[in-house]
Amino acid sequence: MRTSLTRLDDWPASPKAAAVLVGGEIVEDRGDVEVALPWASITKLATAVAAHRAMSEGLLGLDQLAGPPGSTVRHLLAHASGLDFDTDQVRAAPGTKRIYSNTGYEVLAEAIADGAGLPFAAWLEESVLEPLGLAATRLEGSPAAGLFGPLADLVGLAGELQRPFAMSAETVGAIASVAFPGLDGVLPGFGWQSPNDWGLGAEIKATKSPHWTGGRCSPATFGHFGAAGGFVWVDPVAGVACACLTGEPFGPWAASAWPLLADDVVAIHGSGGSAAQVDAT
Repeated sequence: MRTSLTRLDDWPASPKAAAVLVGGEIVEDRGDVEVALPWASITKLATAVAAHRAMSEGLLGLDQLAGPPGSTVRHLLAHASGLDFDTDQVRAAPGTKRIYSNTGYEVLAEAIADGAGLPFAAWLEESVLEPLGLAATRLEGSPAAGLFGPLADLVGLAGELQRPFAMSAETVGAIASVAFPGLDGVLPGFGWQSPNDWGLGAEIKATKSPHWTGGRCSPATFGHFGAAGGFVWVDPVAGVACACLTGEPFGPWAASAWPLLADDVVAIHGSGGSAAQVDAT
């Protein structure tokens, strides 16, 4: 019997697991959901949630200065601080270019730690991992790419972004709405995008082409993928989310396979809004 995740069986990855969520609840999963795998840059979504939790408690300010001169927490969250990908070099003035930056998220984590009065890993545990029930996931490296855990935990993050309970709906809206609109830049693995839309934590599909989500996913689709071969996305128009972890690093296989899987997920589990929009064009 064909399901929305059947394509997973043909992927050149082992181990691998994926799940589909509707209304914050799992409606389908496939693979070994309990095997722990690196989340790589999906970690940035959890770090963003930790930042927003700190802001909700008055420990951090969205327009608080952080990073290069003129940069704020807002810039860091949206990859608009001007910091280089993985060095301290400043490549552009804040707010002028979308430069995907691991360094920016490491600086963000330092600001969170200073505000919370705790090591960042401890704040992440207290504000994100424990409330979302991610009991088997740990930070084993950079706040930009160091989480390690099973798909059974990653779906907890996906569910929070789809149907929040630890955060407000307004906060998730900020994570998933374009910050500093109109900025151009490179989407890792998919080249130059004009514009390269990003929210205060999540990458936003918008008009990007090519993209790692499918043609049936609406422009409002938001999420993140990682170089270790996993992803999480939420399509608020279709009312469906998908999370995946694999043991195969991102490469051409993923750029081809992930959109096909996303199209199947929306076609089978989506509410019809996204598919109808695509069909209408």
